[in-house]
Amino acid sequence: MANNTHPSTSTKPSNTSRLQRILESIWYEGAAGAWLLWPLEALFRLAAKWNRSKQLSKQIPHPVPIIIVGNISVGGTGKTPMVIYLVELLKSAGYSPGIITRGYGGKATQWPAEVTPSANPALYGDEPVLMARRADVPVIAGPERNESVDLMLQTHSVDIIISDDGLQHYRLKRDIEIVLIDAVRGLGNKHCLPAGPLREPASRLDECDFVVMHEAEPRAELSMQLATGDLYNLKTGAQQPLSIYKGMTVHAVTGIGNPPRFFRMLRVFGLTVIEHAFPDHHRFSLADIEFADEIPVLMTEKDAVKCKAFATEAHWVVPVTATVSSVFGERLLAKLKVLES
Repeated sequence: MANNTHPSTSTKPSNTSRLQRILESIWYEGAAGAWLLWPLEALFRLAAKWNRSKQLSKQIPHPVPIIIVGNISVGGTGKTPMVIYLVELLKSAGYSPGIITRGYGGKATQWPAEVTPSANPALYGDEPVLMARRADVPVIAGPERNESVDLMLQTHSVDIIISDDGLQHYRLKRDIEIVLIDAVRGLGNKHCLPAGPLREPASRLDECDFVVMHEAEPRAELSMQLATGDLYNLKTGAQQPLSIYKGMTVHAVTGIGNPPRFFRMLRVFGLTVIEHAFPDHHRFSLADIEFADEIPVLMTEKDAVKCKAFATEAHWVVPVTATVSSVFGERLLAKLKVLES
């Protein structure tokens, strides 16, 4: 395959909104303007505090342990890979886990709903379909988490449930809270929305059972990294190592919460990246992923579930697997044993 010399800039305009780019520059780069948003932040904090108090008063307990995997900031922090890792960890320890999730972006008319590996992501959302394919456990999607738990317990023999996101869904009584933080972005300027990226004040972390740093050094006590597997072709299923593109140019297309992480990962492997960043949960069309050249197109698994129907042989998927520090798994299983005693 011949080498390329195309520039590492997108040939299509980014679909990320200008407002989002302005806010992210304030949140993470120290750009001026945060003080203009402080009054709105104060209102947001009051509303969030009131909503939390109201939801806590309506918490519903369940007969099996509930593990929440969430974050206190907007944007992607690696929750889906962590959920899949937890499924494998719990299976190896003898548990029968199930997953509940929001189903964000899904257009189904009835919730909650069971999501199968062959389900349509347009109906149930990209992340639920991805987890159903990767985790090989029951997945229930729906906006009301307690209803999802009830359906799970009615239809499947699970003894523990993992909630993908839902940290702020306080009507769901939880036994363990796991929060992920992007080690590169951190908590930004530590302000709450819209002056900063936080959904809740940073002090909320003190209440959580585990705070795991994503992209931290592996030697960090509670850390998670993403390990890439062999690429697979979205059209043919053929596989090849990511290293085959070292020193070459690729189109990188993604609609995840933190696109720079995907682009950064590819550059670590020595690829020259033409970036195509779309909003999180973007509903892709062929026009979004087709280019007037013969350069390979790489995308995440989350994006790929929405593109399979119209993908060509130019489209390759970069699968990732969470690698989590051993001490985290040991502490989590020990905590579950205490809960069961």
